Amino acid sequence: MPAAPAQRRPQTAMNKLQAMEVFAKVAETGSFTRAAEAMDLSRSATSDHVAELERHLGVRLLNRTTRRVSLTSEGQVFLERARQVLDLIGLAEEEASVGALTPRGRLRVNAPVSFGQHYLAPLVSTFLARYPEIELELVLTDRVVDLVEEGYDLVLRVGRLPDSSLISRRITTSRMVLCASSAYLEQHGTPRHPADLARHACLHLIGTAWQTWSFEGPDGAVSVPVTSRFTVNNVDVLMQATLDGAGLCLLPLNLAQAAIRDGRLVEVMAEFRGRELVLHAVQPPGHLPVPKTRALIDFLTEHFGPRAQRNEAREK
Repeated sequence: MPAAPAQRRPQTAMNKLQAMEVFAKVAETGSFTRAAEAMDLSRSATSDHVAELERHLGVRLLNRTTRRVSLTSEGQVFLERARQVLDLIGLAEEEASVGALTPRGRLRVNAPVSFGQHYLAPLVSTFLARYPEIELELVLTDRVVDLVEEGYDLVLRVGRLPDSSLISRRITTSRMVLCASSAYLEQHGTPRHPADLARHACLHLIGTAWQTWSFEGPDGAVSVPVTSRFTVNNVDVLMQATLDGAGLCLLPLNLAQAAIRDGRLVEVMAEFRGRELVLHAVQPPGHLPVPKTRALIDFLTEHFGPRAQRNEAREK
């Protein structure tokens, strides 16, 4: 009597979970060998887990060659969902443990230089005192970093977010104000309308849409082309050039307001409001906030969010 055909062994929930973990590690490392080493498995077991997952799904997830491993289009879609599932499970496991509810561990954060110097630096000691089990690593740079490749838990970004797959939370907003020194205005005159800017020296920050400045005026939105004799990639240098009378500049209100208050800068065309600048806390795609990350996001919202802004306005 002929033997019955072998039936495919059904994957249990735990089998599926381990296969998903192995597949995600292979995709992350680009190698079965490196994934096996990272997960303390044999290479054959690693390959078997992925093959079993592919059989279960009925699709090929990885392209395999002798030199490298790459994701198929189906693999890319499945990887995103698998990471979300694994993150949810990891978060559930952490929150099931009382100890895991305490923010702890190394927290690697990236922020723009000026924001870090002016706003984060004064709060570091307060944050560390509140969360004694967190080890904070703060890296300041004005370039756009790759959260995944460079291993950041959280990145603070000012302005528009170019990657829609990033997980972000709005922390605060600050409108842009047009400023100049009184010495510059005495020498070159004070513009009354955005159209007047064509006759003035306009200073700008590299990486912004500086060729056109946009305002919201009494009669609606106004956009005007501007030219610049000075561009720089640091807002502190930009502000210093403005203070020294080099020209007109759009600056975040929260950065310029002290100089406006004490007369070192003059707000120009106050009836024409500059665009809003948004501060986001950004996490890598597929990552959910763990206690240490949530702690910093909540801390920043407490100090810079809408409630903090209302309190500051009342104090003034």
